[in-house]
Amino acid sequence: LKQRDASGSSWSTLVGNSAEMREVVDVLRRVSERTTRGMAPTTLIRGETGTGKGLLAKCAHYNGVRRNHAFVELNCAAIPGTLLESELFGYERGAFTDARTSRAGLFETAHQGTLFLDEIGSMPTDLQAKLLTAIEEKRIRRLGGRQSVLVDVQIIAASHTDLGEKVKSGAFRADLYHRLNVVSVTIPPLPTTSIPPVDTV
Repeated sequence: LKQRDASGSSWSTLVGNSAEMREVVDVLRRVSERTTRGMAPTTLIRGETGTGKGLLAKCAHYNGVRRNHAFVELNCAAIPGTLLESELFGYERGAFTDARTSRAGLFETAHQGTLFLDEIGSMPTDLQAKLLTAIEEKRIRRLGGRQSVLVDVQIIAASHTDLGEKVKSGAFRADLYHRLNVVSVTIPPLPTTSIPPVDTV
């Protein structure tokens, strides 16, 4: 699966010849080439739904220094907030009713690789604080756990909504926004095409 993803994630697979798209690719390519292990900056990809934010994140991973480690993807809008925390940070046996065994979260799964957080704007505000701590301290604690675990993870986040506006409305933490916004690119919207009318008899 890793080989399949890597083979389909070269920069040449990205479609788009506009100046805006070339600039997006150029920025991420330069960041990927110049980043050394342990120093990967957080990246925020903005763009409308369907513009290829996930593919762009894979290209940044598989063409960077972390290419031989895991690329882990999570759509924050697809999982209820009550389950999102355990998905990210894992849990110990007995942490809650159905926790019959311990389980590593996606941070641990992505150790030395990349964690792609799609639709980051949908993350509950209380969980945003824990995410910020994990990014800043490079350590996480499983639900029900007592020991912290060191994690070396490159964070790439994506959103189709304006996180700056969410910060103003109080729906997104300003400190997390600034932490994610170290490298920021915006994918241009897809061109609109008009469909010619169909002749009727």
